[in-house]
Amino acid sequence: MSIWSRITEAISALTSGEGLSAVFEKLRSPPERSVAFAIAVIALGAKMAKADGHVTRDEVTAFREVFQIAAQDEAGAARVFNLARQDVAGFEDYATRIHAMFADEEKTLTDLMEGLFHIAMADGFYHPNENAFLERVADIFNLSNQQFRALRMRFVPASRSDPYSVLGVDPAQSLEDIRRVWRQLVRENHPDAMMARGIPAEAVQLAEKRMRDINRAWDEIQKEAA
Repeated sequence: MSIWSRITEAISALTSGEGLSAVFEKLRSPPERSVAFAIAVIALGAKMAKADGHVTRDEVTAFREVFQIAAQDEAGAARVFNLARQDVAGFEDYATRIHAMFADEEKTLTDLMEGLFHIAMADGFYHPNENAFLERVADIFNLSNQQFRALRMRFVPASRSDPYSVLGVDPAQSLEDIRRVWRQLVRENHPDAMMARGIPAEAVQLAEKRMRDINRAWDEIQKEAA
């Protein structure tokens, strides 16, 4: 059964009058967590799309890029998106429920934030309201300011690129220590490791950009040290 069939089942299980936010209470254990992850990115993405006042075709395309949505599954994804937009619950309620589900899995929350940044930048413009939205979500997720800045540097061209921040290291650390951090990040972001965290296979391509950014940062640091 595809993840979109499972998402349709999860949405259909909501009782009359329940908002989409209630679905997160029903998906707390594997394998349902991968369904919850997909719903979380789409639902928060829908709330974020309202932050800059409009939904663009590029943002819709970004959802397809994150999840490799097949033509036959687009209706299911659109249903989640529209339910989130219409839900009276605010994005902070969504983010709080999602954090409760993944509170012990910081890397999964970071994966989710990456999906949101990808969607935010789909139209080529990082709106100040999107920045405020993402800052608040990161705060609810208990991600540090350093973690948020590192994400923003990787996705927002206007942000100053700092390879040390991308790897989460201090420039004062030895090259060998930084190498160890880089190797650990490479291991943690292997597709198998991501799926073990509950990231649906359809979204594992999120790791492709992250791996490029991690390796590019390491290359820049090596060149600087040479």
